[in-house]
Amino acid sequence: MSAQLETRSSASSRAAKNEPTTARRRQRYNGPLKAVIFDWAGTIVDFGSRAPVLAVMQVFNERNVPITMSEARGPMGMAKRDHINAIFQVPRVREAWKAQYDKFPDEQTVDEIYNVFLGSQREVLVDSSSVIPGAVDALKYCRSRNLKVGSSTGYTAALMEPLVAAAKVQGLSVDEVVCADDVEFGRPAPWLCLENARRLGVFPMRAIVAVDDTTVGIQAGVNAGMWAIGIAKSGNGVGLSAAEFSSLEAEEQAKLVSSAEATLEAAGAHLVIDTVADLPGALEQIEEWLGAGVGP
Repeated sequence: MSAQLETRSSASSRAAKNEPTTARRRQRYNGPLKAVIFDWAGTIVDFGSRAPVLAVMQVFNERNVPITMSEARGPMGMAKRDHINAIFQVPRVREAWKAQYDKFPDEQTVDEIYNVFLGSQREVLVDSSSVIPGAVDALKYCRSRNLKVGSSTGYTAALMEPLVAAAKVQGLSVDEVVCADDVEFGRPAPWLCLENARRLGVFPMRAIVAVDDTTVGIQAGVNAGMWAIGIAKSGNGVGLSAAEFSSLEAEEQAKLVSSAEATLEAAGAHLVIDTVADLPGALEQIEEWLGAGVGP
């Protein structure tokens, strides 16, 4: 048997045994984390993620087609035009719109509502810009570990300007803000996360953590090959302000948080925490996994 045939025979033998090639045997990254990418509303500002919901509900109410809190929250985390379009896909909303205007909503309708939304959202955003307790310290912790701090949002850059400024006054600032209009497709596509990584100059993706309170935000992080940490208590899944949440009985609080946790885990979250104040422990857990050769 020739040397060439012997080589082919050996390769076939390895393939039959499903043995890894040299490329596959290369050690995967098991170093420290390098960056954290935060969502905004419900994650680091606006406990309960109230601003986008209230603004969307206001726009539909003004058009005499009121929508429920649940309908407004369903697409949360998407780029806001996509969010409005998703609401119009809800059969009840479509029928209510047709009853009011004698036609089903179309792309022009979505554009009209979206443009009105942009105007009302800017005011609501500033009113709901309070930094979530523990967020400032969590970002300080990240920087103490030499982690770069990025952020992504379903808001446009114009909407984010006053929110970023208001957060900065409260002591919260990030290295990058990637907005819905910075990429062609929003969440759950990975592009907001990947654009953050590009701007921050960080790779591999398994060295980056996405922190988000929405299912599409978690899916975006997973789709980008990152770790994903879900935010339950302060986020979209519970949807209550800090005062509203505190007013509930402990049993009801636990029930709401547990439901939000389950939803985020089903979306692919590797870990779920109550609020961003709990982030340090979660990051330490992920670094333990990385050190042990476990990836997202």
